[in-house]
Amino acid sequence: MKRLAVVLSALTLGVAVLSAPAVVTAWGNTGHRLIGVAAVRGLPEELPAFLRTPGAAAEVGELSREPDRTKGGGQPHDRERDTAHFIDLDDAAHVISAAGPSIDGLPRLKSEYDAALVAAGLDVDDAGYLPYAIWDGYQQLVRDFATWRVLNAAEARETDPGKRAWYREDRLRREALILRDMGYLGHYVGDGSQPHHTTIHYNGWSRDVPNPEAYTTSRQTHGLFEGAFTARVARLDAVEAAMTAPQLDGFALRERVPAYLKTTLAQVLPFYQLEKAGGFAEGDARGADFTIARLAAGASELRDLFILAWRDSADDEIGWPKVKVAEVEAGTADPWLAMYGDD
Repeated sequence: MKRLAVVLSALTLGVAVLSAPAVVTAWGNTGHRLIGVAAVRGLPEELPAFLRTPGAAAEVGELSREPDRTKGGGQPHDRERDTAHFIDLDDAAHVISAAGPSIDGLPRLKSEYDAALVAAGLDVDDAGYLPYAIWDGYQQLVRDFATWRVLNAAEARETDPGKRAWYREDRLRREALILRDMGYLGHYVGDGSQPHHTTIHYNGWSRDVPNPEAYTTSRQTHGLFEGAFTARVARLDAVEAAMTAPQLDGFALRERVPAYLKTTLAQVLPFYQLEKAGGFAEGDARGADFTIARLAAGASELRDLFILAWRDSADDEIGWPKVKVAEVEAGTADPWLAMYGDD
């Protein structure tokens, strides 16, 4: 695998200081925290109240770092997880090269994607599979929200004390899982806002393709930008001020994620142009503005996916035997067997 682990210095968020360095291949601790916190703080009132609290925002911010913190478990753990953080696209949005699939035409399943890469003579480990990580994380969150809706509605209506107590306990378990899964989705959506995670130029301009403008090829480019530099210039109020209004109409998950990643890919060349012009030197506002814009893009997309997952969950079916969420919320279906189980 060509990608190298990036060692980051201690990072600061507000008054919180991490004294130990972290090994990551994504936004550093500061970037991921900010994206997660800003996304949750931007949620509208239609989402459950337990999510719209300072504690929930802080929790998702911390859990957004988790896919980096769990690295180093060995194989197959690391192989299956590490390549979820990126997708290496060429300048035309094909995976690695023109021989690879276009991001707009990715196969339905990751196994099919891997097979397509092998058939094209490309290294699966070099390619990455970030779109699949986002798709999967979104679908998991929809299931989480659907389960919560059923538990919450059943708890409110149940007259049997024992069943009502179980519904409450399971609802609380689900709330913890929701925060965890929001954090994991947040990590990958956050990765998708960092230009280096969408390109073959992931750590300096690729040495395998022409570089007529003589952009930097330094192997410190990636880590210095997303780590120490971001920690120095990024603050929550600036990220929130740069977030866009929710984009919720006409949602189709399979199209939304590639479009989001292509928007980030379009920032690769501006990054290298800015770096060449000295825009990331200390005191130069251009680098700070670029970084804030990228973090805000990640936070905006994550907020939108949280809202859309909540809305999608209203039409879901869960449990076995399956029950429709809408029927349970309307009081026309009893979900006890679907939730508790009947061996």
